Amino acid sequence: MKQAHLYIKGQVIGVGFRAWTRLKAKQFDLTGWVKNVYDRSDVFGVHGGVEAVVQGQDEQIIQRFIKEVEKGPETSVVDEVEVFWEEPKEIFEDFEIRK
Repeated sequence: MKQAHLYIKGQVIGVGFRAWTRLKAKQFDLTGWVKNVYDRSDVFGVHGGVEAVVQGQDEQIIQRFIKEVEKGPETSVVDEVEVFWEEPKEIFEDFEIRK
């Protein structure tokens, strides 16, 4: 199992980014979660950002998903996506939007 932790920066809150990310993850058959983050100005700046964890069996599929996230939906402006590859501590069954 491969896992990537993403910090997505830019105009990504209030534009449907989490729902779009969930749809993309399902298209790529990935599991994990996505959430808005408002209280990590050290990571995302004063306007916040989106954090996601994705899991899958194939690193190349996760890489393709990340390329899609770097573009984002038409309603967003993605400035940067920081990617951290991690060993999974938990195996997710689905891809959920967290509050």
